[in-house]
Amino acid sequence: MYLKWNRILQSMAGAFMAIAMMAGAQTPAPPASAPAASQAPEPAAAQPAAAAAAAPSPIPTPSVTGPLQWLPPATFSAGFLGKVAANGIVTGSGLWQGNHIPGDNTGQAALSNGQIFLQKADGPVQYFIEVGAYTLPSLGTPFLAADKTVSDFYGPVPVAFLKIPAGKTTSFQIGALPTLMGAEYTFTFENMNIERGLLWNQENAINRGIQVNQTLGKYFSASLSWNDGYYSNRYSWLTGLLTFTKGPHSIAFSGMGNLGQTAYQTTATPVQNNSTMYALIYTYTKGNWIVQPYWQYSDVPTNPAVGVVKGATTNGGAILLSRAFKHGFSLPARFEYITSSGSAAENSVNLLYGPGSSAVSGTVTPTYQSGGFYIRGDLSWVHANSYTPGDVFGSKGTNSEQPRAMAEIGFIFGNNLTER
Repeated sequence: MYLKWNRILQSMAGAFMAIAMMAGAQTPAPPASAPAASQAPEPAAAQPAAAAAAAPSPIPTPSVTGPLQWLPPATFSAGFLGKVAANGIVTGSGLWQGNHIPGDNTGQAALSNGQIFLQKADGPVQYFIEVGAYTLPSLGTPFLAADKTVSDFYGPVPVAFLKIPAGKTTSFQIGALPTLMGAEYTFTFENMNIERGLLWNQENAINRGIQVNQTLGKYFSASLSWNDGYYSNRYSWLTGLLTFTKGPHSIAFSGMGNLGQTAYQTTATPVQNNSTMYALIYTYTKGNWIVQPYWQYSDVPTNPAVGVVKGATTNGGAILLSRAFKHGFSLPARFEYITSSGSAAENSVNLLYGPGSSAVSGTVTPTYQSGGFYIRGDLSWVHANSYTPGDVFGSKGTNSEQPRAMAEIGFIFGNNLTER
């Protein structure tokens, strides 16, 4: 059944892509903002020459929270494909960490992103394709180089979908889609910090399926998705997002759950694939500030048939902050606390650092960006409480703390490549 649904989705995507390839060139229109739990602030407009038209705005895919600013895309004619918008990014990173676990290293260096983004954001059939290499660094988890990340997670085309507008306020998407859950996005350049946090570790990142987006009046937008959850190829997940936005304020509520259960697990499909999850996110974006507190709850129910002898929950909160200064400098920070239920005596499923454990983290990320160039560094610290020996840090898994220092340097490519 699961294979059948996967083949149906692949066939539909192929058919829609064929239609897109036959679409003629269109005059680009400003795309509607994609629904997301958090929105990036509007970038400062480029100052045009007296006789020149205003520079185009960045297309909202991929989503970037800030403080990094995405460049407007390069546009070029692709024959019967019409007008294609393109961005690219190349970044490298270095990592030092204390109390690393066996198999990891104190120091790491890697290509953290080498990606190209192609999209058509106008016309009756639109699409987005993301191609390349990437890493997914996150607090309290081992570091994986790009080749291992690509092979173990989402492949060399992690995100690719077709978008079919159905009127001014409705659209449909099909393919490999970013999740509707949570406040942090998947790739390093999309977020305030280089590494994603402890709450992100509980969420899914990319799922395959079908999504409908709807604008509801002046202030509300909603999205609903039928998908495979944690990249499981089992199409039994339902995910929803409702967002209220007015001025600098945004409130988003997202929820997701598996309507079935499965014992299937991989690196990209953990035991959380059998869970339900809810998040409430408030975002304030004005002037030099981004302030984003949020709460998240998850529940993995008891089900011995899929290997969960005793279920458990997580409950956590975080606040993400970013303050921009002059001359391209900014200072984001993140603070988190998360706790899990259960106990080793009950043989509860381990969702953190042993059943019944909790953890706190802090991260600061000094950032500098000039045009398409940026450099930034993470200083982070994770501390676990009520942990199970063997499930935390250090060579024996008994150290409760892990400090990290990470740097990322990158180049974002966009309209500097536009045809003359």
